[in-house]
Amino acid sequence: MRGALIHAPGDVRFETLDDPKILTPTDAIIRTAVTCVCGSDLWPWRGLEPIGDPHPMGHEYVGFVEEVGSEVSSVKPGQFVIGSFATSDNTCANCRNGFQSNCVHREFMSTCQADYVRIPNAQGTLVATDEHPAEELWPGLLAVSDVMGTGWWAADAAEVKPGSTAVVVGDGAVGLSAVIAAKEMGAERIIAMSRHESRQKLALEFGATDIVTERGDEGIARIKDLTDGIGADSVLECVGTAQAMQQALHSARPGGNVGFVGVPHEVAVDGQELFFSHVGLRGGPAPVRRYLPDLIDRVLTGRIDPGKVFDLTLPLDQVAEGYKAMDERRAIKALLKP
Repeated sequence: MRGALIHAPGDVRFETLDDPKILTPTDAIIRTAVTCVCGSDLWPWRGLEPIGDPHPMGHEYVGFVEEVGSEVSSVKPGQFVIGSFATSDNTCANCRNGFQSNCVHREFMSTCQADYVRIPNAQGTLVATDEHPAEELWPGLLAVSDVMGTGWWAADAAEVKPGSTAVVVGDGAVGLSAVIAAKEMGAERIIAMSRHESRQKLALEFGATDIVTERGDEGIARIKDLTDGIGADSVLECVGTAQAMQQALHSARPGGNVGFVGVPHEVAVDGQELFFSHVGLRGGPAPVRRYLPDLIDRVLTGRIDPGKVFDLTLPLDQVAEGYKAMDERRAIKALLKP
């Protein structure tokens, strides 16, 4: 098969690789329908995470089941499936508590920018649709496997409630998905922090009521101006930088909540400051599997269309261009077709 390997910062190559095989009875092999480049893939691309030896990339996927291990009965060959970037048995204590992304048997997916993918923990990870969905729905279902599920977790962790005010820090695919989530959860006012016109338009289409272009202290001051000097009920941090975290924590009202889902890079939280702020803080890798049935249904019924975050479509063999376009902010998110 063919797939993407990262060799060094700025160096992703599309190469011939060994076909994946069933390694354990709980595995499945899927044929990729569509996959994509994630904003978190840009950290090693930019040299901000160690790469080591050349290795495959990609953790978002939807596809058709080709083969299953002997202990997999929840899906069967030929079915169209969606899974999470973090695999789970969906039966351990952490899974039963709703945190499948902290399953005791968790494996993070990392080989999905390829023609075929081995899915560990397939029994608990994969969700099959009743029938093969129309191809125009594939982007939305692909978004559910990570960015939409992660945006939903941001809103859930920040305890967005009907009638509340929510702030979304970050205008990438996760941030834009978080706008959808905040609207679906009933937020009356959704303030999207964005400096990019195309992303602002999509945020407004998804349900944002206000756009704030300022960042840092100026951004915090603007949020306070819009909330009568108090701050927002919920803040959804979807970036992962130190500035984004500070912006989020200082934009929340006393007693408000911050949901942080951006993978942290050089982020430090002042315990004394957090203590006296009365701001709640929760985040981590999104428990996408918890939300999959609901989000899949919302996509299939047309209630939400997170697939709109894909504003660049490329053949899978042009995966490197997808990285470049996202790195240069020429694209929000690149969809890849085998």
